Order: sequence, then C-alpha cells, then structure tokens
Amino acid sequence: MAKKANIYYQRITYGRRVLLFCDEPQAALPKQSGVKIYRYKTKDKEGKRENLDFDPITIEGPVYNQIYDSITKTQEIIQSLKILTETGFETISYPKDAIHEIISNAVLHRDYSITKDIHIRIFDNRIEIESPGRLPGHVSPENILTEQLARNGSIVRMVNKFPNPPNKDVGEGLNTAFGFRKLKLKPPVITETESSVVVEIRHEPLASPEIIVMNYINIHGEITNKMGRELTGIDSENEMKRVFQRLQKNNLIYLDAERRGSASRWLLKKDNKPPTGGKGIQGTLF
Repeated sequence: MAKKANIYYQRITYGRRVLLFCDEPQAALPKQSGVKIYRYKTKDKEGKRENLDFDPITIEGPVYNQIYDSITKTQEIIQSLKILTETGFETISYPKDAIHEIISNAVLHRDYSITKDIHIRIFDNRIEIESPGRLPGHVSPENILTEQLARNGSIVRMVNKFPNPPNKDVGEGLNTAFGFRKLKLKPPVITETESSVVVEIRHEPLASPEIIVMNYINIHGEITNKMGRELTGIDSENEMKRVFQRLQKNNLIYLDAERRGSASRWLLKKDNKPPTGGKGIQGTLF
C-alpha cells in the first residue's frame, strides 16, 4: 500500500500533492480551493445577506478532509430544518448518499484553475452546490448520470486509495436518482453556467400539488395559500390559487366566504371526500 502510494506521489504534480497531502493547501496555493457553506432562511431564487442565518462557514484543508468536513456540516444544518407536511412540521429529509456523492464530485472534479471556492447554499426548500468549472469533455447535464470523464484523474485515483474513500468506485457516475425516488422527491437538477456546474436539490415531492393538498385537507379540514405553497413547493400565489380552483371545480373543496385577504382559507367539502392519495380525482384533474 505504501509503495503504491509513493509511486502515485511521484507522478502527480506539485499542486495536486499540495491538495492531497498538505494540512493547509489554501496557504500554499495562490488560488481559492476551499468550500463555503451558506444557510439562507428563505425560498427566494437568490439568497441575500439579510437572509443569512449565520456567517458563511469556510471548509479548508486537504481534499479528503474537505469532502468529509463539508458533508458533515451540511448534514448537521439540514437536520435543524423543519418543513410543513401533511401531518405537521417535520425534519427535512434529503438522501444522505446523494448529498455525499454530490459534494464528493464537486470537490474531486472541480476546476482548480478557477479562482473560486465551491459554494453550498442551503435554503428552506432546496440545496444548491456550485462547483467551479464547466463539465469536462463530452459530459453534459443530459448524460452526466451515465457518462464519466475525470478532470482531475490523479486526484480521484489517489483519494480512492485513502482509508474509507469518499469515492467508493473510481468510475462511478453521479447517479443519485434512486435515493430521491425512495423519499418521493424529484431528482436533482444539473445546470451549467459560463464557469461552473450547479446541482440543485429541491425538497419538492413527486406527487401532484392536487394530491398533496387533498391529503393535507383530509387530515386538517382546511388549508391556506401559504400552507399550500409550503407543502407543494410552488412559489407563486396565483399558481397555488389555480390548484385550489381546479379542486373546487371538481367539487372537492370550497373557499370560506367568511375569511378574506391574507386570512382566506379553503375548506374540505365533507360530503364529497375523495380517498387518501387522490385516486378518486386522478382521472378528472391530471
């Protein structure tokens, strides 16, 4: 093991050696190569300074430590978040294996020639992981789950020889769909900017908004526009209103005439209650 590691050590460049083995590579390298973690208490499209829950956390150190420290801190923040569900407020759940894999890929495959840190932004309804550098070679957002091309091949291979390597399989792709299906969440969205790759993990259910609303109102008897948006992940008040109107058209809920404005609410029409899961409305709404 030591002999093989020494051979790899001799073959890789100074910069890669610093990233892998130096206790503080950020002090030796002229470019930013760490991870910053932000917690924004908002669902807005962009996080602002006034939405920060605390000062951004900076994770530095060798690549191996960076990966595990970033995963640990991200999971710690996620576990403190609450979300409104059909039965009340619950701790947000994201697939741990998927978080591990996405952060590992961001650190291992980033472009170290770009003077930027990796940014992990944790919002109320999603996580964004932005890694410097566009996708390498023939890899695209459309085929990234099935194609592999390592930008930093020597770093990837060397990290894989560490104890408990974060990249269990050197040739594995970014295939995280299974974990999201298991939690009934939509899979991550991968996009490219001019100089980075962004993976967005939304806490957005696979079920249709209508079914989510009916499951909630069957239990609680009423729902507001704000509650509906929190449950479904819909951002627009008007779009949420259209969901309610479709259910009203199907004679399933009605608007409380005694409550107006911000206090308005929708009530379950108890004489026409559909089965839990929305099977009774599937044919007419979708």
